[in-house]
Amino acid sequence: MNDKIAALLEKIQELETEVGNEVEERRRRFHYTIREKRIEFEKAISQRHRELRIGLVRFIRESGFVGVLFSPVIYAQIVPLLFMDLAVSLYQFVIFPVYGITKVPRDDFIAIDRHHLPYLNGIEKLNCAFCGYANGLLAYSREIAARSEEYWCPIKHARKTNGQSRRYFGFAEFGDAEGYQKLRK
Repeated sequence: MNDKIAALLEKIQELETEVGNEVEERRRRFHYTIREKRIEFEKAISQRHRELRIGLVRFIRESGFVGVLFSPVIYAQIVPLLFMDLAVSLYQFVIFPVYGITKVPRDDFIAIDRHHLPYLNGIEKLNCAFCGYANGLLAYSREIAARSEEYWCPIKHARKTNGQSRRYFGFAEFGDAEGYQKLRK
């Protein structure tokens, strides 16, 4: 990896750490603790959250006809997501140990915890669980794919693409045969 890219990635890491620290500070302001994966709010905060919860009937009414009409299309996506989850998990379970690739910890990517928020009604909790699972699964799958790409094909693309994993920046440049051979050793 070129020194300038390495320095830029290091700066990105520093900024992400700074953002993480700021997020942690904000968490403290909302008066909750996490004990053994269980989220607990102070009693007064929980009570205020429950007071702010929108009831199911009002929520459905305010969602409008289109929101209600298309919700089955949204939730039907759970089927391909579950198949994807099974496929990438099985792939990692079987293939990664054979090639000595470090496994991706699922819990680092999939977090379903918003249902602990007292200000959400049942539908909102279901929505949040769905989104937490879907987005976490996609991030988990992407990391599995990135580790596979790093192992088998650590070559950058000829054209710019969006959303590359961090691993990508350590790949050989497109057309750099010597660089690729060094990575393969």
